[in-house]
Amino acid sequence: MILEIRTYRLKPGTGEEFVRVMREESVPLLENAGIRVVDCGASLVAEDGHEEAYLIRAFASLEAHRDQEAAFYGSDAWRRGPREAIVSRIDSYHTIVLDVPDEAAEAFRGK
Repeated sequence: MILEIRTYRLKPGTGEEFVRVMREESVPLLENAGIRVVDCGASLVAEDGHEEAYLIRAFASLEAHRDQEAAFYGSDAWRRGPREAIVSRIDSYHTIVLDVPDEAAEAFRGK
């Protein structure tokens, strides 16, 4: 399984609304697009006073990761939906992609 962990450094004062939009609007769209969301939320710590958040997603393969992301981020549902509410609150983000056993996603979900 391919596990993607994305971290977001957010603009000051936007963390709570970012996480709300992520959970209530973005995650349902991702899941409707066939992307498995393992978890998302606010970081427990903030670096340099910046609020931070995360998104963890699982994919069957690197090819599925590439194809599903391209389809999702190119979709009208994303572009006309929560895209602006999400992107406007991000200062920067970082993504790591790992090849892990299937049980790893469940371990994150069960936290």
